[in-house]
Amino acid sequence: MAIGGLNAALAVLLGAFGAHALKLRLPVEMLAAYQTGVQYHFYHALGLVLVGLAAVHRPGSAHLKWSGGLMLAGIVLFCGSLYGLSTGELRWLGPVTPFGGIAFIAAWVAFVIAMLKS
Repeated sequence: MAIGGLNAALAVLLGAFGAHALKLRLPVEMLAAYQTGVQYHFYHALGLVLVGLAAVHRPGSAHLKWSGGLMLAGIVLFCGSLYGLSTGELRWLGPVTPFGGIAFIAAWVAFVIAMLKS
């Protein structure tokens, strides 16, 4: 839950940075990509909190551990690559983005399996 809360704070910080510092510096399509990263970052930060809450009731669940780890990996890969791509700093990250999306999907599937097993 703490990692989820930390990521939520980071998503707010990065969203504010994009809205204020990048708004006039980035082309519209790059700003939209950056904002997509912020949205998914925030959604999955809340997802991490949800996984933490579920783990309180199912502390030994391997599926919940996988879900949390995959959500964090998705934040790093998907959101991180969008942040780097949109600011023009890390163009080589383009091929990484889909792996983050796959991690997000797998995280939610693992979460569903954990809930069905409970």
